[in-house]
Amino acid sequence: MLALLRAHRRLRNALLCLLASLPLLGGGWLWLRDSPLVAVEHVQISGVAGGPEAGAIEAALTSEARRMSTLDVHTSSLLAAVAPFRMVRAVHVVASFPHRLRISVVEQPPVAALTVGSWRTAVAADGVVLGPALLTSSLPTLEGVAEPVTGARLSSAGLLASLTVLGAAPAPLARFVLRTFTGPMGLTVAMRSGLLVYFGDASRPHAKWLSLARVLADPSSAGASYVDVRLPERPAAGFPAGVTPPADSAVGAGGEQTGDERAGASEESTVAALAAGLSQAGGVGTSTGAAGEPSSTGTEPSSAGSEPATTGSESAPASAPVTEGAQAGAAGSEPASGG
Repeated sequence: MLALLRAHRRLRNALLCLLASLPLLGGGWLWLRDSPLVAVEHVQISGVAGGPEAGAIEAALTSEARRMSTLDVHTSSLLAAVAPFRMVRAVHVVASFPHRLRISVVEQPPVAALTVGSWRTAVAADGVVLGPALLTSSLPTLEGVAEPVTGARLSSAGLLASLTVLGAAPAPLARFVLRTFTGPMGLTVAMRSGLLVYFGDASRPHAKWLSLARVLADPSSAGASYVDVRLPERPAAGFPAGVTPPADSAVGAGGEQTGDERAGASEESTVAALAAGLSQAGGVGTSTGAAGEPSSTGTEPSSAGSEPATTGSESAPASAPVTEGAQAGAAGSEPASGG
């Protein structure tokens, strides 16, 4: 009994000591959390693409991060710091004890310039209106009927469909897009060269862009005025009246690649070949400069966004081989019908 009483007394004393030390431990933690021993000194930022706001975004994040410690990180404060920049969708933060903070930025870059009368604004792929500050001359054009509020999301189903397609375009190919519109073949993309691409709708946009790249990277498409990718597994290139598709290619000669050969051609090399072809093919109104950006080498065809004519021929290079540097066709004359 005596031993039990002594054990109980020791336990009680230990609990009393612990309770008495809690304020000291809490105060010590609060002091350490905000002390110079764990202050953020090194800020590493990733995910910010080039653009007019890139420097300001990084400066705002760095300034706010250096007010924190690696034991007391506030993501909401970082988001508030970049709230004026519509391109920033989210930030992810990882603290490394004792002084390093890594910030990953998720952006929503502009993919189109929305025009309503004389008013223009940049728009993201998800329909968020980014404002006129992010406009560039390389953005493709969309036509609207009402001025949206900066920061709001567009509600027009047609505009959202176009933005979905534009947002899925591979970067080497996106810079050649002039505008989108709805025509007899549905959603249509007009390239700066005058070439029309029939998407039909916004379904499977990545597959359709890759289908377009594979068709135009093949020499058999040289001189085409349109490419129909509404069924990405069965694309078709159309030619103006009087233009005969080249017959010395694998497609024109009836040659087909095996499944393994087609699988071996990567999407990156396909798109690169198309970009090279668009800048080299005869009749194309753009060329690739030293920095890799398209620059005007002539006037844009007035028929870039016109309705297709009803004459011409069509070929269906469904199994077109991917050839590095192959020329892609784009006619400067009136486009033919998709049939």
